[in-house]
Amino acid sequence: MNPPNQESPTPQSNSLPDIRNETRTTLASQFAAWNEPTYRLDQLLDWLYVRRAGSWDAMTNLSKLLRAQLASTWSLGSLGLVRKQGSRDSTQKFLWRLKDGALIESVLIPANPALYGEAADRHTLCVSTQVGCAYGCRFCASGLDGWKRNLAPWEIIGQIIGVECWHAQQPHTPEEPAHDKATSHRLVNNLVIMGMGEPMANYDNLMVALRSLNAPWGGGIGARKITISTSGLAPKIRQLAEEPEQFRLAISLHGATDAVRNQIMPINRKYPLAELTQACSQYLEKKGKMITLEYILIDGVNEALAEVKPLADLARRLHAKVNLIPYNTVEGLPWKRPDESRCQRFAEALSNMGVTCTLRLEKGHDIDAACGQLRLKTERELTSLGAIPGSGMDQTGLEA
Repeated sequence: MNPPNQESPTPQSNSLPDIRNETRTTLASQFAAWNEPTYRLDQLLDWLYVRRAGSWDAMTNLSKLLRAQLASTWSLGSLGLVRKQGSRDSTQKFLWRLKDGALIESVLIPANPALYGEAADRHTLCVSTQVGCAYGCRFCASGLDGWKRNLAPWEIIGQIIGVECWHAQQPHTPEEPAHDKATSHRLVNNLVIMGMGEPMANYDNLMVALRSLNAPWGGGIGARKITISTSGLAPKIRQLAEEPEQFRLAISLHGATDAVRNQIMPINRKYPLAELTQACSQYLEKKGKMITLEYILIDGVNEALAEVKPLADLARRLHAKVNLIPYNTVEGLPWKRPDESRCQRFAEALSNMGVTCTLRLEKGHDIDAACGQLRLKTERELTSLGAIPGSGMDQTGLEA
């Protein structure tokens, strides 16, 4: 399957558009048309992004008339949690059901000083942007069943809100801060946009979602705490470089030569390393922010010590840090994870060449945490049970 058009629309149902697809500017225009004061909009946004209201009726400080106007203009959607894997103090994977029955994943990664080299006082959520993926990376589960559609902005935002709502319902120890839905305390304070799908192929919807998540009136997550990943869509990297926000960039590299990338990443034939590197250089020049090179270590493909030098050369040229990730095996794919000693050797050789790198040895290997694994596994289970996502049958026996 060929990659979808970069600006392919998100299919719309016959229902009203979701209010979290809207910007503050468009909402302000509608409130002005309704002769509502500005503070009413502030109250609405508080309900949407801080209190995470699930219904219009919950917005008790808005008048009944305004709630009726809102309900007749927009829907207020939420994602259905189908399955969760992982313990509370470890990496956790969430499987969500969308309104049309499609399944997507998010992964909550606990504080870890080794991840991206930052402080250990944060929780990172890995967010999906598409149902499936069209780019066909040979080692990835996300695209095994092809690309279905882009996510709407509210469906991207809904993953963060869904995790926050789940967290608010969990029991808390005395050492943990009180977590009340009516407060601004949030669990998620870092986002990595590198779940299911190619984020840059859903660029416009992604930017709408991230601007709401970044805004003080919205998610309140700093732009420098948001990292957008791409497998190598060079034109979109150049476009991101021109955006006013300081969103960070990660490249799903997985090979520092065209020979390796051509073997496992079809996108490299359209945008080979030379063009990808030029686009990254433009981003670096415009933003002045360090790029992260994501590099999954795959046995017999890219983990040989001969691959260290081209990776180090590229990282130094881009002033980039490298995040090494041992491969999470996927059922039905032939690729394997190198043993730990070889991963350590690769990391040490890279460090010895003056490159900042981290080695994430174990984050979710036991919970199908690689992109698309849990979705694929669940869909196959549902097929074997004769169940259809969204029918209500998929809750039976599938909670983990």
